[in-house]
Amino acid sequence: MQRLNPVFSAAVNANIDAVTRRLADVGMVTPRLVPTRDGNLSVDLGVQDGLWRLQTYVEGVSFDVVASLGQARAAGGLVAQFHRALDGLDHEFAGMRPSVHDTAQHLARLREALDVRTDHRLYREVSALAADLFAAVSDLPPLPKLPGRVCHGDPKLNNILFAGREPPAAEQALCLIDLDTVGPMALAHELGDAWRSWCNRSPEDASLAKFDVEIFRASFEGFRDSLGRSLGADERCACLYGVEWISLELAVRFAADALLESYFGWAPERYPGRGEHNLARARGQWALHQTVCATRRERARILEI
Repeated sequence: MQRLNPVFSAAVNANIDAVTRRLADVGMVTPRLVPTRDGNLSVDLGVQDGLWRLQTYVEGVSFDVVASLGQARAAGGLVAQFHRALDGLDHEFAGMRPSVHDTAQHLARLREALDVRTDHRLYREVSALAADLFAAVSDLPPLPKLPGRVCHGDPKLNNILFAGREPPAAEQALCLIDLDTVGPMALAHELGDAWRSWCNRSPEDASLAKFDVEIFRASFEGFRDSLGRSLGADERCACLYGVEWISLELAVRFAADALLESYFGWAPERYPGRGEHNLARARGQWALHQTVCATRRERARILEI
């Protein structure tokens, strides 16, 4: 049983129901929504108590950090199977957050934050970081124009269940969970977000980051081999540049919220304020972006570009 995050409306449950029906129909493991006695997919308990839903339980284990190359390969393969199963799904997705990967909008929000929060205690530090972020955007190649496909939308590692804690079960990917974000999305954003999570062994707010190219290689090979078709040239370019855009975009979002202190959560036991935590996250993602870009040539070889 789960209370929906208030950023989502009840409409996302219809998306989840359509997606998981298709996944179950093709034989994939997936949680399923359990309807109420009246046939509804959730229960609304009002403004204070929110929306609640019930899902079937899938036995499995999640990981915060990739444990092996075999696990990375399995994760990539599962995402490809998910995409393949949902190709051609006839469903009108509702309740989506269309601007979640609108980089231009996130940059505008950071500029606005810098304009209106000049008296903020972290203004000088955020302003210095923002100058680097704005400059980096102009250095990135544009993402190829590709039609959206039905994606998970938030394929970080701990949204994948594995069969067990130790190998070989730890290298058997069972299913994707946390399905509120399912819907049409660009491949660059889907896989870019996955690799941002899977290939960075440092915590999100760590000042130093390292992009693990071998995890990238294994997970891409798993994705490629399980997709059931060849990837086109534009799709490979989307794989190359997507993680660069996503890591920079998230740095921009964290930097804006370091001043606005209104969206991302924070750890009060580790930081004196929400702004300080989000500034650390912004610096962490900026460090990740730089190391990702430094591996572009290696990743291009892996992608055969």
